[in-house]
Amino acid sequence: MRFNVPLLFFVTPKIHAGSSWDYLVDEAQEVGSTYNAVCTPDFFGFNDKGELQYCGSLHDAGFNDPTNRTPELLNAMRQVAKTGCGLKHQIPSMGCSIKWK
Repeated sequence: MRFNVPLLFFVTPKIHAGSSWDYLVDEAQEVGSTYNAVCTPDFFGFNDKGELQYCGSLHDAGFNDPTNRTPELLNAMRQVAKTGCGLKHQIPSMGCSIKWK
């Protein structure tokens, strides 16, 4: 699988009306299961060769005050776009556990 640009998908229980991004509706939960998603949202970023380069959090604030958060996902995908490789240190996502069918 190859992409013209880095690709990002996330596992989420909601579809956000009016969103300007592409998203995956994984009703059969096959994709989430394949990539070992554990919570919602769970973020997965791929390079232009289709290789998984990021599996981590949106930011480092967790459930704390996000005022001075580090944008982990944004930084990771910028690096993937620039180098084709993800960050060495990745913080796991936090959220509600997936209700597997």
